Amino acid sequence: MRDPSSAPRLTREEIEAVAMEGRQIAGQLDNETALRLLQGGEISVIGRLLSASNATFFCLVDGPSDDPQTALTATCVYKPVRGERPLIDFPDSTLACRELGAYGVSVASGWDIVPPTVMRDGPLGPGMVQLWVEVDPSVDVVQLARLDLPELRRIALLDAVLNNADRKGGHLLPLQGGGIQAIDNGLCFSMEPKLRTILWRWRGARLDEDEVAVLERLRAALAADLGAELRELLAPAEVRATAGRIDALLARGRFPLPDRNRPAIPWPPF
Repeated sequence: MRDPSSAPRLTREEIEAVAMEGRQIAGQLDNETALRLLQGGEISVIGRLLSASNATFFCLVDGPSDDPQTALTATCVYKPVRGERPLIDFPDSTLACRELGAYGVSVASGWDIVPPTVMRDGPLGPGMVQLWVEVDPSVDVVQLARLDLPELRRIALLDAVLNNADRKGGHLLPLQGGGIQAIDNGLCFSMEPKLRTILWRWRGARLDEDEVAVLERLRAALAADLGAELRELLAPAEVRATAGRIDALLARGRFPLPDRNRPAIPWPPF
């Protein structure tokens, strides 16, 4: 088998061309089917993403469908743990777990912000595998990030819960047919305040009833199944810090403000 680390380096345009060649588009898969396929399908590496700082591979994943006469194929992103670059402010070899934790929080919120994500073995060992999302090419992400949209506001609040240190514009994916999802959530769950994002439009804004209800639901979930899930992925203190951030948001009743003592926006922002 070809060494996946030697896979061709692909631009986003080249990847999208492959994804559209008769392959299953993400929006056509319900989350349950997507998770089952990502977890149990056979992964084939197509190429390596040029723009990613860590080893990130664009892949096909093939598996059985509900129809025994046909196979189901989807495109996905595979980030092996062994390809993670060491960071000063995050423990080594933990980014894939943080991505999966962010997906768990997204699911518990009910907002469907993070695409279906699993941890599994792959061609380069254990890593995160996430459904590839087809974006709407007509949307200018730079302009999108400046809009007052409920979908972006939800991402901003979820990032405050996650303590996301790297919410760039390129991590926002406008979906074909509407909706916005958010990817590259590896720099989350630090115990120290690290929120860096381009989504500061709602800084200091009062939380609405739906947002309060979601935070209360997340807080309850952390005391139950979600907490157990995160403790398998993160340090116990990081799970406690997540609960503390939710408590603080509920107590203030407002979106956080930028910290004057550290950078509030990631670089580059897009």
